[in-house]
Amino acid sequence: MSSGFLTNALIAVSLTLVLVGAAVVVFTRPPSKQAVVLSVYGILLSIFFVTLQAPDVALSQVAIGTAVVPLIVVLSIRKIASIRDEARSEREGEQS
Repeated sequence: MSSGFLTNALIAVSLTLVLVGAAVVVFTRPPSKQAVVLSVYGILLSIFFVTLQAPDVALSQVAIGTAVVPLIVVLSIRKIASIRDEARSEREGEQS
């Protein structure tokens, strides 16, 4: 077996994982679960970038795609929920 075949096989496997991960992200409905799946997808992309011999891009993906973006999504979900709860309590106060 040559190293070229192994490299191509590794790229094919990592690309398949990225494609499956993307489908899972798209079909995950609850936003909170989607943030977690998005983080896992970021790790899969990082692995793919390493197999393509782009460690600088992989490191950026780990920092931003795996940590920052899901954190922003979760914080946004919490903020929207708190605003929704405040509006609901105001409406209930007006009805009383």
